[in-house]
Amino acid sequence: MNTRILLITALFIFSFVSCKNDKPATDTGSEKVTESTEHKGQASVTDTESDANALQVAKSIDDFSTLVAAIEAAGVEDAVVNAGPLTIFAPLNSAFAKLPEGTVENLVLPENKATLAFILTNHVAPANYPIKQLKKEAKKGRDLYMASGKYLMVENKDGKIFVGGTEVLKTVQVSNGWIHVIDDVLVPAE
Repeated sequence: MNTRILLITALFIFSFVSCKNDKPATDTGSEKVTESTEHKGQASVTDTESDANALQVAKSIDDFSTLVAAIEAAGVEDAVVNAGPLTIFAPLNSAFAKLPEGTVENLVLPENKATLAFILTNHVAPANYPIKQLKKEAKKGRDLYMASGKYLMVENKDGKIFVGGTEVLKTVQVSNGWIHVIDDVLVPAE
């Protein structure tokens, strides 16, 4: 009986001690990883050794500040840093400025979080679409499946690629896929 109590006590203490993690940073050998105290998802991990993911790149470019604020307000940061591959059609600040006055301010309110998340996921294809592949998809007349569950038409007009009716202005490869810069917000019809 005493052995059983000692064993249960030892397991309880081991479980308690092993669950406690006082270290803010871990060194995994080749990469240093730290975790923020604000957000506890995958997006909170800071990796100073690997190539930048889509969210890290967006945060480093001033022209994406509205997009980053929207991603954080919608709580979809973890989806954007997902290992992928992902293809993100990233609207510039000027794209958000084209929306009717007050739209962005209204969408980032907590009560509109689900609507904002739906709009943002309409900018993400859970697949690998570098510009070369987008050209192939346009030639075949295919629509792209988006994380929102909707489809966007991809077209080649005079050698320029359009997705959802907006031109892809620039393409950047990131560690978890591709960012295609656009100057319109791809708001789903529904």
